[in-house]
Amino acid sequence: MSKLVFALVTLSVLTIVTSCAKLPRHFASQNASRVITAGTPGHNESASSININTASTAELEKLPGIGKVLAERIVAHREQHGSFRRPEHLLMVRGISDRKFRQISSMVTVE
Repeated sequence: MSKLVFALVTLSVLTIVTSCAKLPRHFASQNASRVITAGTPGHNESASSININTASTAELEKLPGIGKVLAERIVAHREQHGSFRRPEHLLMVRGISDRKFRQISSMVTVE
């Protein structure tokens, strides 16, 4: 009986973890359409892009709509959970809404 409970709990935890890591489908379609309409590779990576995996709070504050508190949350999230694998993972930071992410998405990069 205890093995069955353990298996169910493990399965539940894995399901929750994997569902949290997935992003909404509309981000994939937005990024695909942006690349197609841009017509140039690397459109989102300009010379002034900020690498969210290495940027300090002062650098993050240069992004529109990102103040001191939100910049500190981004850095704290990065330190607690590791590097961002995709810019869209900023949405996991409390205070980064879908709208705010769309405003800054062309100015951020991950390396």
